[in-house]
Amino acid sequence: MNLLPSSLRHLLAALALGLTLHCAPAAEPVPADVGPVAAAPPASALPAGWAQRGVFMEILVRAYQDSDGDGIGDLAGLTSRLDYLQALGIKGLWLMPVFESEDHDHGYAVVNYRAIEPAYGTLADFDRFIAEAHQRGIAVILDYVMNHAAAAHPIFESAYDSRKSPFADWFIWADDKPRGWNTFAGDPWREGNQRWYYAVFDAGMPDFNLRNPKVVDFHLDNLRFWLNRGVDGFRFDAVGVLFENSAAAWENQPENHQLLKRVQTLLASYGEKYMVCESPSDPAPFATPESCGSAFAFGLQKHIVASAKLGRLRDDVLYSLRKLPVAQMATLLANHDYFAGARLARQFEGDEGGYRAAAATLLTLPGIPFIYYGEEIGLGLSAPVANADQSLRGPMSWSGERNAGFTTADKPFRANVANWRTHNVAAEQDDPRSLLTWYRGLIALRNAEPALALGSFTALSVRDQPVFAFLREHEGATLLVLINYARAPATHALPAGFKAADWQPVFPSGAASPFGAANAVKLAPQQVLVLKKKPT
Repeated sequence: MNLLPSSLRHLLAALALGLTLHCAPAAEPVPADVGPVAAAPPASALPAGWAQRGVFMEILVRAYQDSDGDGIGDLAGLTSRLDYLQALGIKGLWLMPVFESEDHDHGYAVVNYRAIEPAYGTLADFDRFIAEAHQRGIAVILDYVMNHAAAAHPIFESAYDSRKSPFADWFIWADDKPRGWNTFAGDPWREGNQRWYYAVFDAGMPDFNLRNPKVVDFHLDNLRFWLNRGVDGFRFDAVGVLFENSAAAWENQPENHQLLKRVQTLLASYGEKYMVCESPSDPAPFATPESCGSAFAFGLQKHIVASAKLGRLRDDVLYSLRKLPVAQMATLLANHDYFAGARLARQFEGDEGGYRAAAATLLTLPGIPFIYYGEEIGLGLSAPVANADQSLRGPMSWSGERNAGFTTADKPFRANVANWRTHNVAAEQDDPRSLLTWYRGLIALRNAEPALALGSFTALSVRDQPVFAFLREHEGATLLVLINYARAPATHALPAGFKAADWQPVFPSGAASPFGAANAVKLAPQQVLVLKKKPT
């Protein structure tokens, strides 16, 4: 009796006869982040209108707090700092990419959209973080990249290796190199495996073919994966380059808005969620109901900073406030990209009065304010670095202790910022004159006064004046904001009808009335003052 399995007997017989066997190729494994995800909306404990009413903070998890001594910030470390963020008055967090990435730094080269970057922890750590943030009334939005994947993502590796791959048309290919292309990163066509692929940022981040319905479904399923875990929305990266139609039409194409509207519809099916988009060259069209719904008001930040540095109100500020739909846009002074501006500590170079005036402008104007982690303490630049952007992404400074309290490791993932010994949370926490106290007071004022978050805006100043004066009004409440950008005392004439007796200073605490004679207000150098109209 032959005890060998029939398949093995056939194999041995074939070998004995010198026959060549043709085995069917094994099915290609499905990447971990590919496949349908059913919607399962969790309940939300956040208050109605949370996205419009609060102040967000942008955080690079890698740089915020290390909990396990490996020199890299992680989700457990961030969770341990939620009480600090709550005390600061933050109502929302934007986390730079937390997904598993090829770059192991900024996170924008994703290799698995449904897994946490290993250095940051696990999905269980993420779930705990979400729960703890929500318990404190803090929303969480995630940075999501629809435009491109990492070159090391299994779907691109498969497409790169074979034109017969099931993912071959998930990216953009050409047999012959297209001519005449010149984007912000130069020529976007990269040579690979006897053809060319499109990658607008660099060769390590190939662009998805978003005209392929399977690719769109892939992204929508990944969004559901995180929405099902309780995230409150997304910041979408590089939405101006999602679609390209030609060498002369590779940015801000109509198809971008059509796709983002579809994403917005998905988020709406989960209840009150918030999505905000990054399109530096032309943000306004994305901040509409027929597109993303909200977008960063790029340009405005540079005009605010310039006004505070020059000592007079630039007309560009007023023009931006007229041109852009700022009320539904995300406003900022700086972020993780150098094109948006360096760290404010570098931009103001020791001029803390200008720094404070710029912060007050951001936090009293219309829009949804985003502050960049460490901005509230004057966090400086990190060095040495491989590129300018990395200098903006140094470890958070918590104390004057070794490694600024960021890590117990011998060496953090990136050098401490230059000013960590003087500009850290411990040094500023209880100092009534500190920058941290200034931010805390402004954020508390915005949280307490709906007119600052939701109210109308009326400018009472014109270009080149030292004082930026404006009104914010909402449901019968009126606030008068006065910001003297000049490094000298300034007098500003208000319209007829303003009477000192009608107004009560509400910020800073204990401030005196600025009113002099005949509707004129007098302000000290770089003074900021917010007054509230008394009820009649």
